[in-house]
Amino acid sequence: MNEIISRLLIYGDTPQSDILMQIGNIFSSFKNKDRTNSQLVKAVFHQIRKLLTLATDYGFDHNLWQNYLTFLLITDENPFAVTCEKVGAGNGTVNHFAMNDFEIFRKLFHFDFSEIETALGIDCFSQITNYTAVEKKELMYNKNVSQKVRSLNNALAEASSVQAFFTLVTQFYKDFGVGMFGLNKAFRILETDPYHVTLKPINNMEQIMLSDLVGYENQKKLLIENTLAFVNGKKANNTLLFGDSGTGKSSSVKAIVNEFYPQGLRMIEIYKHQFRNISDIIAQIKNRNYKFIIYMDDLSFEDFETEYKYLKAVIEGGVETKPDNILIYATSNRRHLIKETWNDRNDMEYTAEIHRSDTVEEKLSLVSRFGCTIYYAKPNYKEYLNIVTSLAQRHHIPLSEKELIDGARQWELKHNGISGRTAEQYIHFLLSK
Repeated sequence: MNEIISRLLIYGDTPQSDILMQIGNIFSSFKNKDRTNSQLVKAVFHQIRKLLTLATDYGFDHNLWQNYLTFLLITDENPFAVTCEKVGAGNGTVNHFAMNDFEIFRKLFHFDFSEIETALGIDCFSQITNYTAVEKKELMYNKNVSQKVRSLNNALAEASSVQAFFTLVTQFYKDFGVGMFGLNKAFRILETDPYHVTLKPINNMEQIMLSDLVGYENQKKLLIENTLAFVNGKKANNTLLFGDSGTGKSSSVKAIVNEFYPQGLRMIEIYKHQFRNISDIIAQIKNRNYKFIIYMDDLSFEDFETEYKYLKAVIEGGVETKPDNILIYATSNRRHLIKETWNDRNDMEYTAEIHRSDTVEEKLSLVSRFGCTIYYAKPNYKEYLNIVTSLAQRHHIPLSEKELIDGARQWELKHNGISGRTAEQYIHFLLSK
């Protein structure tokens, strides 16, 4: 096997710590007899455990070896794969080298492990190529990734030629992309290295859709129109969703990402203390074939917080132009994002400013950089009860309308007042009984 792996060119930069490279080294030691059988068995079992962990994380089953190789193919962000993501395979010379690598992967897909199993008295390779997973509904894993890997894996396993294999992989790159951006909807910053920004996929993003949000039709319409223009390559605006708490601002952003994910929309969630990383994030994503929303939830600033000045420059006004594939969406309970005081109007007296109300203008200049502002107001009582009854019908709660409404009235009095969130919490309470 090691001789086969060593001939990889485009996909040959796989880290030595990876499962493929480690198993290749095991086969090399097996052939050269430079490790004892017990050492080889221990090394094999270590890699099998890593494969089982990967299978659990992504819900793989049946042939874990082929699932793993497929996962490797669609997560390797090499120049060939990234080019296919942007413009397709084309007819370049690089295709010759890609064909070489795909022929090697075809051999690996159908590799015969029987010789090493017989020599070492193990059957783990046979087991992982005919693996029955734990019931998936009991596990939390990224179903989006799992489905894509297993679907492509099944097609690659049946590919009758290297050309068919090539077509399947490159078409996948074109349709879905490569690497974590191709497989995942949303990301956050992994804060482990202060000198390098690493994005980590969010595997358990809420599967909410816009149709799940009751009411706020005008707000949803504005958000859809702006996002649709964005994913279609037209001019679109940075968007601020502001208003009362519990009205569905954050849910609307999550839903819009779920709605437009098939059209290449991705989301990166960022917090105030991470604003210093925005330029690094933009550098990573500006040349990818996706549209990115940089999402800031519950955004607001106190008097002593000055991060908003950096955010202003990043949104609009800095020397470097914001790439066309990036928009900023933010939610806030504050209309103007920054805490305002009456003293701001009298800055000549309080802060020795030369011009009156310059502080006010400075603070308002941030929100003016959001070309689309959408107001989410607290529902009136009729709208609140409509949300309750609509959610109850959706969840098939067996209560009469009078019982439902009486309970909803009592619930909001004891809890947080009328809002979409309060209505949802009441429905969750009924579902728990």
